[in-house]
Amino acid sequence: MARFVLRARATARDAAAGPLGMALPAEACRAATRGDRAALWLGPDEWLLLAPAGEGPALAAALSAALSGLPHSLVDVGDRQLGLIVEGPEAASALNVGCPLDLDAAAFPIGMCTRTVFAKCQIVLWRTGPLRFHVEAWRSFMPYVESYLAEASREFSG
Repeated sequence: MARFVLRARATARDAAAGPLGMALPAEACRAATRGDRAALWLGPDEWLLLAPAGEGPALAAALSAALSGLPHSLVDVGDRQLGLIVEGPEAASALNVGCPLDLDAAAFPIGMCTRTVFAKCQIVLWRTGPLRFHVEAWRSFMPYVESYLAEASREFSG
């Protein structure tokens, strides 16, 4: 996937909506999606933007043009981090082995996202379905995250 971190205030946030094809979420800890693209709210002025890998260069150029003259920071983090999907009836339980958040659907509903920790590493966690989560972690930590999840899931496998 193409991955960008956008830091911007409201005017630049609104200007980024055109090239991205959707409004960036203004509500804390929420994600917006349109097709294969997503914008995850990580802070009052920070979003993680996700798009198919082939769209990365064109999206970066379109965002840069739309944001020209507006205070912002747009950083390509596609080489820095990776994502993985954790899904199934015990997905929340497996994640909770290393994550301190309440991942019950009432507390962490579909569309919610946040920075948190998983074991000893920082991740971005996003609930994309009733039994499905998207996890983003730095590339160098992903083998650790994967092996920790594999070990945690052994408790729940038949």
